[in-house]
Amino acid sequence: QVQLVESGGGLVQAGGSLRLSCAVSGRIFSSYGMGWFRQAPGKEREFVARISWSGSITYYADSVQGRLTISRDNAKNMVYLQMNSMKPEDTAVYSCATRLAADYDYWGQGTQVTVSS
Repeated sequence: QVQLVESGGGLVQAGGSLRLSCAVSGRIFSSYGMGWFRQAPGKEREFVARISWSGSITYYADSVQGRLTISRDNAKNMVYLQMNSMKPEDTAVYSCATRLAADYDYWGQGTQVTVSS
């Protein structure tokens, strides 16, 4: 059974930083791409960032480019999202997902991130 568990969310002031983590089990982690998504209250879930199986290719939403960094450690079955220069509009539940071809097939429950102004 594939499981994804996010951690690292919390309350931070605007301009601050947080590092989210996602632990993956039940799958050969190094064979799959990974992605981060977020969903703010009353809004649709939106793509944030993704990373290739090797970690050599990353892609970001325009809204986070230059402020957020996705990375992974295949030895630990972990993917991370470093968030810097945070803004109130970054407030959302952040979820990680495994990427198979062009689709995301397994999802975590999410971790709440709140940025105060």
